[in-house]
Amino acid sequence: MNLQELTSRSVAGDIDEINLVSLEGDIYVLEARMGARFYPVQDEAGHVISVRSVAHAREVLKALPNVPFHLVHAVVHDEMCGMDDERDIGAGVTIPLH
Repeated sequence: MNLQELTSRSVAGDIDEINLVSLEGDIYVLEARMGARFYPVQDEAGHVISVRSVAHAREVLKALPNVPFHLVHAVVHDEMCGMDDERDIGAGVTIPLH
């Protein structure tokens, strides 16, 4: 899902939450949840958007309405071996989007 679609779906109320997923401690990617599915947020070329920090994520997402926003950490074992089909992400921390 690209940023334009994320914005449109957020305004329509389709996005349940946005996660800022920390990978390897200093790499962050954004994902949006609609229902039971998670969608990586991509740029116009189809590459997953990487952000540097919570502040950078807020800047990227500034056009969105206030939706639940969580900072989550991937489980180290899954980072090393690949994630299973089931979501195994550590407990997230809710942070304000705006």
